[in-house]
Amino acid sequence: MKNIQKAQSDLVNDTCNDCGSFVDVGAVIDEHDTVLELAFSSEDAAKVVAEKATKRFVDVGSEISITGNDVNLVLTFSFSAEKMIFQLENSL
Repeated sequence: MKNIQKAQSDLVNDTCNDCGSFVDVGAVIDEHDTVLELAFSSEDAAKVVAEKATKRFVDVGSEISITGNDVNLVLTFSFSAEKMIFQLENSL
């Protein structure tokens, strides 16, 4: 452990028990954060994203609602990691 600390840059403030980790991942990622809400200008665009999600992950719930000119899509994933992966893969 001391060798690792010596090799670290002076800019690194390694205060966590896990070497090189600044924060516990569980403190940043909420396991219950499984719902993704998106706004679209057209229903077709919302359907495309909903289809991508349901093809990519099993058991993704999707609900499209239209209020006036607003089209909203709510995707419900089984796990927060799935939501994060989907957001990263689709630049959301």
